[in-house]
Amino acid sequence: MSTLVIVLPRRSQFLLTLRVLLGLCFLLSPVISRAQTALPQQVSVAQAVQEAVDKNLNLLADRYNLTIADARIVTARLRPNPVLSVSGNIVDNRLYHSGTSPFSETVHIDVPFERGGKQEYRTQVAENARGVAQLQLRDTIRTLTLDVQNAAVDVLLAKANVALAQENLHAFNETVTVNTNRVRAGDLAQVELERTRLSALQFQNDVQQGEANLRLARNTLQTLLGRSQRSPLFDVTDELRREQQIFIVEEVQQQAIRVRPDLLALRRDQARSVADLRLQIAQGKVDYTIGAEIQPQQGNAANGNQFGLFFSVPLPLFNRNQGEIERAQHEQEQIAAKIRVLEAEIETEVENAYQQYTTAQALLQRIETEMLSQSRDVRQTIAYSYRRGQASFVEYLDAQRAFNDTMQSYNDARADYARSLYVIDAVSGRTVDQ
Repeated sequence: MSTLVIVLPRRSQFLLTLRVLLGLCFLLSPVISRAQTALPQQVSVAQAVQEAVDKNLNLLADRYNLTIADARIVTARLRPNPVLSVSGNIVDNRLYHSGTSPFSETVHIDVPFERGGKQEYRTQVAENARGVAQLQLRDTIRTLTLDVQNAAVDVLLAKANVALAQENLHAFNETVTVNTNRVRAGDLAQVELERTRLSALQFQNDVQQGEANLRLARNTLQTLLGRSQRSPLFDVTDELRREQQIFIVEEVQQQAIRVRPDLLALRRDQARSVADLRLQIAQGKVDYTIGAEIQPQQGNAANGNQFGLFFSVPLPLFNRNQGEIERAQHEQEQIAAKIRVLEAEIETEVENAYQQYTTAQALLQRIETEMLSQSRDVRQTIAYSYRRGQASFVEYLDAQRAFNDTMQSYNDARADYARSLYVIDAVSGRTVDQ
């Protein structure tokens, strides 16, 4: 049986390898494409929040604080290790001739004993530190949720502004078409047509600016969701929040003080500082060490073993851990002050959120009831009169700009009202409960 071996030149081997790699890339490209398009291209605000909680890069990094805290708990529960010492000595030859063994081996073991409940207090400190890390993670989720909700509102607002700009552009394009026919018929001066074309170009610039703002808003939201900038474009499908709610400031403040994770984290840190003070007091108590030793003795006439028992304890003449005890006491006072400050800040945040909500609600209602329909009617009336030659171009342009400003204010008011609802959920801690 014979075997045929083909030896390719180096260049041929390189080309063959390159073709194989290109073939693999071609075969894997559908799989890669499916992996990239696995992310939903249309998300609601709730879905965006959930995706951010699952995949936000900063949040993923903060989650490691829990595993680090778990490792510190394991370290705190460990007992000190015993110490084993082995030594050997060779004595002078003159001692050997005198009948003394020339060799001396010693096996010594020391076992330290901790006093004052150090291990228990270390474990309490580590467990409370883990509780602090967990509550801080929840507070990070609370702030991240608000950031995602505001970013989604920015996307929805940018979409509404783009739609408004496109509506204005469409209206002026129709005016340009009408004026072109009027110029051909000799019913309008050429300069009037140029003015309408110039205004249409300005509204076209507004469309491009709005589309750019929409892309920026989507990029910001995309980063919060933990998506790569190479991911396919996506859209937010929800409408801006508009539900009417009744808020009692005192009840919201009480709920915030009861469930806000940042305040709970400080209170848990206060418990950690109490355990730390007990630990530092226990550290001031000296530990003792009990040791045992065996020393084989070999002589010219007989062999034997020598046993020893040892006890050692440091003398607390100078260092009784005074500095760390004082540090722990001042840390307790510092955390108590931080709690009082945060409680006052939470009350202020709730009050400001309520004022933001009532202001946005009043402004939105005023625009809807008094300004929205009137601005649209005025624009339609002036546009009809302008096409019939009964109104000037300046009046028509002023009516169009008044309508645009009113609609822009309306979109901003809707966005501000939605943000105020999300802010109240965040400052009250309702987001964490949900």
